[in-house]
Amino acid sequence: MDVAHGWSDLAELSFPGTPHGTQVPAPPAEGPATVNKEAPPGLLCHILTACRVDMKEAGLFVQDLGFAPADYYPGLLKNMVLSLVSELRENHLNGFNTQRRMAPEQVRSLSRVCTPLVTLPDFRPLKISLPTSAVVCLWLRHLPSLEKAVLHLFEKLISSERNFLRTECLVKDSLLPVAACHPAIFRVIDEMFSPGSVGTPCSTSVLLRCALLDTDGASDMLAAIQVFTRCFVDALERENKQLKFALKTYFPYAPPSLITVLLQRPKDIPQGLWHRSLECISGMLREIAEDRTHGSRGGPFECWFLFTHFGEWAEITAEQLLMSEAGPPEALLWLLAFSYSPPDQSQQRAQTMVEVRAVLGRLATLLRSPTFSARDVQAAAGTQGAGAARPPACQRLIRHLLLTFLLWAPGGHAVAREVITLMAPTEEITHEIAGFLDQTVCRWDRVCMEAPRPRQLATELLTELRSQGQLRPVEMQPPRGAQAC
Repeated sequence: MDVAHGWSDLAELSFPGTPHGTQVPAPPAEGPATVNKEAPPGLLCHILTACRVDMKEAGLFVQDLGFAPADYYPGLLKNMVLSLVSELRENHLNGFNTQRRMAPEQVRSLSRVCTPLVTLPDFRPLKISLPTSAVVCLWLRHLPSLEKAVLHLFEKLISSERNFLRTECLVKDSLLPVAACHPAIFRVIDEMFSPGSVGTPCSTSVLLRCALLDTDGASDMLAAIQVFTRCFVDALERENKQLKFALKTYFPYAPPSLITVLLQRPKDIPQGLWHRSLECISGMLREIAEDRTHGSRGGPFECWFLFTHFGEWAEITAEQLLMSEAGPPEALLWLLAFSYSPPDQSQQRAQTMVEVRAVLGRLATLLRSPTFSARDVQAAAGTQGAGAARPPACQRLIRHLLLTFLLWAPGGHAVAREVITLMAPTEEITHEIAGFLDQTVCRWDRVCMEAPRPRQLATELLTELRSQGQLRPVEMQPPRGAQAC
């Protein structure tokens, strides 16, 4: 056992019920050198002093034996740590043996000896990695540490460039998806973002919920929730080959039939049947959202929040509408309008559906045209006249429809850069477009979508947006005559 592992055991044994090891910062690049040359002497002084050993006398004795400090400090420190671990572990194993158990004063004294583990900056290089089971136990017993872990994760996510692969790595490394397999932890994390939580929310919950509401459900916060849910579902399948807990335990306010459909992975369903799943989801969500009594199922916003956990289905809706040869189905139109603006009343949502249907009709006409310009695409979006009065959520919906059209239409590849330049007058919208392209490419990978030309265009545009901060000068090329993928 090395010193770091010994300290990990000490953390688990001597600080029950407190957020100890998980908060120690990661060691710097020169960490190993610091541990070997600097940390042991100071740590030994602390431990030996706490144990009422004269450090000066001990040092003189070892020097008389002919050993240099660099030789004996690491070994002595290791033995001291192992001794402390042994005492504490024996105390735990003898929990029911009152004669052999340590007195509370002894446990408290040993805990004080271990204080440098979490308080002294000199010993930060001694990073502690608690096993997942210990972290889960900590979060179950100490709510502030769980809230802090969630807040820390989202601070990392929103402070860096949006990248779904990096987001997924950060989410997995946080251990939160694995810990969320325990329903109590999942409910706490979910409540921190749920707009309809029961009781008085904690300050961290209020902070994160406000961040979510301020984004209108369209920013990195929402994307992170979707990534977390996907990682959670993956962890749930690994941890619970036969579900230990019913799905109702995780989503107590949602109909089990709706959760069952949402949990279906698009890649496990033939693409030709995706529209059926979407129509089923739309029907159940619409029944809940337009139910004025609501009751235990919550209102439209709670319904939308549940749907956004499973972002793949929301993203597929626009593609299905564009590829529909028989005209846009009513159910999919409602689902798309609802996913972008859940607070809308029925009349507002109906107006959004009318506008989206009109835009889809004009885009279908362009799709059949052998050639079209960027201005034609802009006109199809209806950016003049009534378009100026569109709510922000509706504008964002139309932008994403246009991007989807450009990726799939044969002629869209030639004018994509010019169209994006026209539709992105601000840095905020440019960031939104880059996030949409990144999310789309990652989704195609997850659902095994065969889309070589759209994928190539999306990747090129995304690379340009990230590397240059703006698109290359427009290079007009004649459209290809091939059919859409």
